[in-house]
Amino acid sequence: MSRIGKMPVVIPAGVEVVLGEHQVSVKGTGGALTVAQNSLVNIISEGGEVSFKAANDSREADAMSGTLRQLVNNMVVGVSKGFEKKLTLIGVGYKAQAQGKKLNLVVGYSHPVDKEMPEGVSVATPTPTEIVIKGADRQRVGQVAAEIRAIRPPEPYKGKGIRYADEKVAIKETKKK
Repeated sequence: MSRIGKMPVVIPAGVEVVLGEHQVSVKGTGGALTVAQNSLVNIISEGGEVSFKAANDSREADAMSGTLRQLVNNMVVGVSKGFEKKLTLIGVGYKAQAQGKKLNLVVGYSHPVDKEMPEGVSVATPTPTEIVIKGADRQRVGQVAAEIRAIRPPEPYKGKGIRYADEKVAIKETKKK
């Protein structure tokens, strides 16, 4: 059985997990999230913990038990603490400004770029060269961060562009004749 799937998910105070027929719902201070339940996994909720068991001995059921366990764990962490991604703008004149649910970027194009934030994701700019993306859904926060980074990914010669705060960009040597 999957090592991740063997560990139960501990439910903290203030978080409610509801097991439905076809989905698992998690509610907390950060919002409410749901994930579809898989027929290959049996979910048992008891004593403030949720455990996941493979329904049969197949490899797919074993893998799905670990996957579903981690999805539910991410939902529990998301509605209790939330997830956050930080981006940094490197380049002369590059700046970002958050206005409500919209992010305005000036990243070297002839026009400013506006990025609308989806539901459940918020954006903040503590400084003009920093972007902080927050939300309860880990996948959505990561996807929005990747889409913003894709507007101007870091280039390999000077390192200019939008990068994750902890990302290291390998700078190439310039081309020789």
